[in-house]
Amino acid sequence: MTTKAQAIISGIATPPLLARGTNAEWRNLAERLTGYAEPISRAAIYVSLGIIYAWFGGMKFTAYEAEGLVPLVQNSPLLSWFYALFSVRGFSNFLGVLELSVGLLIVLRLANPIFSAAGGLLSAGLFVTTLSFMISTPGVVVPELGVPAISVAPGQFLLKDVGLLAASFWVFVDSLKAVVRR
Repeated sequence: MTTKAQAIISGIATPPLLARGTNAEWRNLAERLTGYAEPISRAAIYVSLGIIYAWFGGMKFTAYEAEGLVPLVQNSPLLSWFYALFSVRGFSNFLGVLELSVGLLIVLRLANPIFSAAGGLLSAGLFVTTLSFMISTPGVVVPELGVPAISVAPGQFLLKDVGLLAASFWVFVDSLKAVVRR
């Protein structure tokens, strides 16, 4: 192999950033970066879930949102019975209070991680419930394309809850670790 070919191959095998420094220097830089980035990303997850819950929870007090829930709730074996207890608006208001409370518990991580542990667990439960709508709600799968093709609404709208479920469970575990370490 020629020297030029060896230089090209070594450039491919070792990215230029790593080639400039030693492995120890790269690790030191990565550790310093994660030292700053980890607390910022942790706070971002808590705050973003709090914002999402404030927004979603606040919208539950509108007629628009209450009516939008009807096809999801009335087809759900887990939740349809709520309409026997509450009106459409009453259930939506109940859900709004629940969502605002969960969001508050999550951001109360600043006060005590036991609050955000409870909030993360409740949040995970809510997202498991909403993901169940993918099975019970008509119109999730695009019939002419079949599975795995899902509609924009309600399919893709509900699918985003996979990521929110993961973030919620992460909040629960992260908060629980903080409670145990106290």
